[in-house]
Amino acid sequence: MKNILCCLEQSARQYPDRVAVADDVSALTYRELTEQARRIGCCVGKLGARRQPVAVLLDKTPACVAAFLGVAYSGNFYVVLDSLMPADRIGRIFETLRPAALIADRAHLEAARALALDGPVIEYEEALEEPVREDFLAEVRREMTERDPLYALYTSGSTGRPKGTVVSHRAVIAYSQWVIDTFGIDADTVFGSQTPFYFSMSVTDLYSTLRTGARLQIIPKKLFSFPLMLMEYMNRWEINTIYWVPSALCIVANWDTFAYARPEHLKKVLFAGEVMPIKQLNYWRKNFPGLLFANLFGPTETTDICTYYVVEREFEDTETLPIGRPCDNCRALVLDGEGREAETGELYVGGPFLADGYYNDPEKTRAAFVPNPLNTAWPETLYRTGDLVSRGEDGNLLYLGRRDFQIKHMGYRIELGEIEANAGAAEGISACVCVYDPDRDLIVLLYQGKADTDALMARLRAKLPAYMLPNRLIRLKAMPYNANGKIDRAYLKKHYQEL
Repeated sequence: MKNILCCLEQSARQYPDRVAVADDVSALTYRELTEQARRIGCCVGKLGARRQPVAVLLDKTPACVAAFLGVAYSGNFYVVLDSLMPADRIGRIFETLRPAALIADRAHLEAARALALDGPVIEYEEALEEPVREDFLAEVRREMTERDPLYALYTSGSTGRPKGTVVSHRAVIAYSQWVIDTFGIDADTVFGSQTPFYFSMSVTDLYSTLRTGARLQIIPKKLFSFPLMLMEYMNRWEINTIYWVPSALCIVANWDTFAYARPEHLKKVLFAGEVMPIKQLNYWRKNFPGLLFANLFGPTETTDICTYYVVEREFEDTETLPIGRPCDNCRALVLDGEGREAETGELYVGGPFLADGYYNDPEKTRAAFVPNPLNTAWPETLYRTGDLVSRGEDGNLLYLGRRDFQIKHMGYRIELGEIEANAGAAEGISACVCVYDPDRDLIVLLYQGKADTDALMARLRAKLPAYMLPNRLIRLKAMPYNANGKIDRAYLKKHYQEL
C-alpha cells in the first residue's frame, strides 16, 4: 500500500459498520469516517494546493480524525494545533509553516480567524456538505507516492521557535505494521486513547486501529484525575489495549485504584514518553500478572518508537527498566563522539520509520538527520536522537539521559531553551536559566532582573502550553558564572533549592 488512505479504505470495505473512532459523545463508523474524509478532501482540494501543510484546530474528537484524513484525501498533509495552545505559539509555528489553509469547527472558528493566517479558514461543518468529486480524488491518488508527507508535528525548539517534524505515508505504514505485528492489534482491539493528537504517541493508537478495523476509544482527559471514573469508562467501552504515558499509569497506582475497581477487559499495557517508575509498574503487574506490559522508546522523528522492551521478569523498585532492542525494520546504533560503535554513547536510528526532516528548516534537518558514519559505500541517513544509552550484558539498551538540554516532562519532550527564550524576552529580565530536576520531576526557572514572579508566570502562561510551564520560579540577585564566562548551569541545577 502506497498511502494510509488505501489502508483506511480496506478497513472500510471489510468493516463498514464497525466503529472506527469514538469518544463519550460521538462515534464514526469506518463507512462514515471515510465518507466524511472524502468530502473534506474535496473541499480542501478546491484551493488547488498539493503537498502543502493544512492546519487543523479542533478538540480531540472523532471529527478531528476525519479532518486529518480529509487533508490527506486532498493531496496535502495535516498539522495538528492544540485547541488550548496560546495564540503566540501558534504564530511562531506559522512563521515557518505558512499553511495553505486551516480547518476549524464552529466552536473554534472565532479563535481560528483571529490568527495571523495568510490562507483561508475552512469551517469543518460546511466541509461535510461538500459534494464528493470522484475525478478529483482519483487524480490526487494517481499523483501520490509513499514518500509524500502525511503530517507534521510541532515540538519544542531550542531557539524558542517550534520545529515541525515531517512524517511520510511510508513511515507511518512501516511503523504501524510493526505495532500491529508485535502487539497483535486486530479488529477485536479497543484502544483506549490517552495522549493528545499533537503528541507522537497518538500515531500508534490511531493508525494501528485504522489499519485493522479496530476501535479507537478517546478517553476524556478529565477522567485521569478521577481513577474510579476512569475504570468505569474503560469497562463501559470494553477497552482492552492502552498506550499511556507513565504519569497516567502512576495516577492509577498511587491511588490504589485496583482495590476498588479494575479494568475488566484489559489485555495489553504499553507505555512511553518518560521513564516508568518500577514501583508503580510493579503495582500494575502484581494486580494483573497475565497482562502484556511493554516499555516503548523513541522520538517524534522516528514516527513514534525505535526500541521496545516487553517486561518479562521481576524488577526491584530501585532498578531501571530497559528501553530494549530495535523494532523490527528499524536500525539502532550506539556511537561515541567520533562516530564509532560503543557500549555507551548516543543513540542513532535508521530505517523506514524515519521522518524526512523539519519543515522549512534545512539547517536543523542537516544537524539531526546525518549520514551513517559506519557506511560510506552508499548514502544512508540516520537520526541523532540526542539520547545517551548503554548496552546491557543481555543486549538490551538502557536509557541514561539527554545529550543536550532537552528533557522529558509529563510525557512531553521539551527544549528548556524554548522556556528560557520566552522568559528572557520578558520585560525586567536580564538573565535566566531553566534547569530540570529529574528526581523531583520539576522544571525550575532561575532569573535575574526586576520582574516579579507573578508577572513572569503570567507571561509564560500566555506564551507556552501548560506542560512546559516551570514548576518553580526563583529570582536571583546575580547569576553564577564558570571559568569559561558562561552561566554555571551545573551549579544552579545542583544548588537551586538553597538559593
